[in-house]
Amino acid sequence: MLQSTILAACMPLAAQAKSSTEQQGESLRLAIPAIALGATLFYEEGYDGSLQFFESLATNELTTYALKQAIDTRRPNGDCCNSFPSGHASTAFMGAAFIHRRYGWEYAVPAYLGAAYVGYTRVDADKHYTRDVVAGAVIGIASSFYFTEPYEGVKITPYAADGSYGIMFSGHW
Repeated sequence: MLQSTILAACMPLAAQAKSSTEQQGESLRLAIPAIALGATLFYEEGYDGSLQFFESLATNELTTYALKQAIDTRRPNGDCCNSFPSGHASTAFMGAAFIHRRYGWEYAVPAYLGAAYVGYTRVDADKHYTRDVVAGAVIGIASSFYFTEPYEGVKITPYAADGSYGIMFSGHW
């Protein structure tokens, strides 16, 4: 009797245990934006980068939360609700896109690979559908690209206005 009581008490804990893959995704979701913010604090003079980071983060989180509440879809594992979009993916991709936009591709490639892995872990854990992760990635990337300026060098910006389309180049010489 005592053994079955102990087993019954431990079942919810065992059911809530996360796989190592999911735990890695959880860690990367926080590490990628933390590295991006850390770069602005330790690598740059002034606080322009930090301000741009927080503008990107706030926009990302508010947009993701608003869509989760408005769309309110069930998760693939059957848990209710707020599956769309993936908050983990949006946060990881916001950090990766910030690094990309602020410091360039050479620093962003590992961050994007990590963010893609975060998205994979969410689908693998049955927490999200692929569409949830893709939408989160788009929100994260868009929020960083909107607010973030390159730290140094040439800025390349696509534009579309008044029926014309193109690419703008600007920089400081």
